[in-house]
Amino acid sequence: MAPTSPDKSPRRRGQKPPFKGRGKTHSTKPSAKGNVAKSADGDRIAKYLARAGIASRRDAEKLILEGRVKVNGVVLDTPAFKVTANDTVLFDDKPVARIEPPRVWRYHKPEGLVTSHKDEDGRDTVFQNLPKDLPRVISVGRLDITSEGLLLLTNDGGVSRALELPKTGFIRRYRARAYGSVNQDILDTLKAGIKIDGIPTGPIEATLDKVQGGNVWITVTIKEGKNREVRRALDEVGLTVNRLIRTSYGPFQLGKLGKGQVEEVPSDSLREMIGHIFDIPKAAPKKDGARRDGPARKPKRGSHASAKRFQKSSGQKPSAAQAERHDGTAKPTSRGSKRGQRSAAPNGKITAGKTPKTGTPKRGAAKGQMPKGRGKFAKR
Repeated sequence: MAPTSPDKSPRRRGQKPPFKGRGKTHSTKPSAKGNVAKSADGDRIAKYLARAGIASRRDAEKLILEGRVKVNGVVLDTPAFKVTANDTVLFDDKPVARIEPPRVWRYHKPEGLVTSHKDEDGRDTVFQNLPKDLPRVISVGRLDITSEGLLLLTNDGGVSRALELPKTGFIRRYRARAYGSVNQDILDTLKAGIKIDGIPTGPIEATLDKVQGGNVWITVTIKEGKNREVRRALDEVGLTVNRLIRTSYGPFQLGKLGKGQVEEVPSDSLREMIGHIFDIPKAAPKKDGARRDGPARKPKRGSHASAKRFQKSSGQKPSAAQAERHDGTAKPTSRGSKRGQRSAAPNGKITAGKTPKTGTPKRGAAKGQMPKGRGKFAKR
């Protein structure tokens, strides 16, 4: 009988198969031809460039096809590639900045601006009127050109998509001024929702606030935010909206933010608001020397070393008392001697060598002599 080859030898129960070496690993580096293999980790290159503020995802894909993006020194020719923090990404032969943590801004959109980066009709857009020092941001949802109020901005597309999803349960609250006559019973019929392009909406809560001439002010609350949902809903009950202001979006409030003003939400507050939906990293702690750039602060009382540093930095001259203490010419004052002076007998005479608590002579105190103090400058 011919011997069995080692590769096909029978194995006992529980015995592991022989090790034949590792399989092929997927490389995250582009090949010489520019074709790349997909990696299981990291972000797609278009998303990476968008989060870094280079361009939108769609425009980033165009830049890649134009050969303007390099990864680890090799030009990419396809956006089907993922990068990690360990990769070196270049755009036009310049390093791409590292991705910043997610940030959110509150913006009071005025009427007459289009919520878009580019408008084919040449109308003014929201992003053309933002402060120049703001990084590249995208909006969370949209507001019509005739609508105003709270518009959230973020530097992270993932945050934008997460906040837009109806499953997050974030309500959108509006104040609408509409022309027409209505009562609360008619507005309550909107709780069953309406149909927009044949698709039913969720419940719409409308509350009549006041009647002002031929107009009415109504507070409207929705959860989905379909295209022109508030205007179409009030149109269903015979009202024509002539002013619409969004006052809140989930936990974010418009508050007293003026028209056209932008205010960033602090990272700690952002983590409390949406930390259960999206991972918001903690802000990096300030370095010890961060405060030195600002004006010098007045030292705390009793800190002699801090006072000297403060006088040196501010150019102030020490007072006469401070100069005496520094030169050693000032007479030391001990706490023990003060206590001894305060310990007086009922007849008003000072009792020498006795403390106010026990009245017993201190060790080593001569008769008729004040006790030695225990203060900082007392001799031992």
